[in-house]
Amino acid sequence: MKPKTVKALFFASAVWITAAMTLTAQERSTTSVAPGTSSATTQVERAEVTYVSGNELVVKMDTGEVRHLTVPDSARATVDGKEVTIRDLKPGMKLQRTITTTQTPKTVTTVRTVTGKVFAVTAPLHVILSFADGSPNKQYKVPKDQVFMIDNQKRTVFDLKPGMTVTATVVTATQEVSVAEARATTGTAPPPPRPATPPPQPVLLIEEPVPATVPVAAAAPAPAPPRAPEPAPVTLPKTASPVPLLGMIGFFLCVTSLALRATRR
Repeated sequence: MKPKTVKALFFASAVWITAAMTLTAQERSTTSVAPGTSSATTQVERAEVTYVSGNELVVKMDTGEVRHLTVPDSARATVDGKEVTIRDLKPGMKLQRTITTTQTPKTVTTVRTVTGKVFAVTAPLHVILSFADGSPNKQYKVPKDQVFMIDNQKRTVFDLKPGMTVTATVVTATQEVSVAEARATTGTAPPPPRPATPPPQPVLLIEEPVPATVPVAAAAPAPAPPRAPEPAPVTLPKTASPVPLLGMIGFFLCVTSLALRATRR
C-alpha cells in the first residue's frame, strides 16, 4: 500500500473519530428526581355476581348498574377468607373492590451539557443554537447576567454573534405526578339454600254409596213394669191380753198404800 493511501486512510479515520467524539460531546445529560408528599384516595365498589362463564363476568353494582367484565386468570379475590379465581365465582356472591390510588408529585431535573453554534440571538432573553449532527435547532432562555466563555474570553448575551461556538449547561425542570393504584377484592359466598318444605298432604276420603232407607213400623209401647205389693200391716197375735197389765197396776197400788200407812205411824 502506498504511503499516500495510508496517510489518507489515517486522516479519514482521525476525522471520523473526531466527529464521533464531537457529536457525542454535543449533549451530555444527567437526571435527578425529587419526590414530593404523596396523597392517597380510596374508592369502594360493591356488587353481586349475576352470571359467570369462563373469563366473562356480569355483576350488578349496588347502584343498580350492570357491568360486564373480562377477568384474567391471574386476578385474585378473597371470599370468606379464601383466595379464589374467576373459576371459583358463583352467582349470588357478594364482592367488594377497594381501589387505593396514590399520587406522588415529583420534580424531574435534567442537567445537560450542549455544544452548538449560535444561529440567532434575541438579547437579552433567548439564543438559538444549531448542531453539527443535523438535529433541529433549539431555543434556550438566557438567565440574567449570564457569562459565556468563548475563545477563553468572557462574553455576555449581547456579544454573541451567529456562527460562534457555545458550550453551555442546560437545566430543564419538569413537574410530574407518579400514580400508583392498588386493588383488593373481597367477598362473601351466598348463604346455603333453605331445604324445600314439602307441601301439606291432603286429607284422603273415600266416598261410599248411601244405603236406601227402609221404613220402620211404629213399635207398640212397652208394658209398664209390675208394681211391688204393699206390705201387710203388722198385727199383734191373738194370744195377747191386757190382764197381766192390770195385775201389775194393782200390785203397784197395794205397795204404795202400805208405804203410806207405815209413814203415818
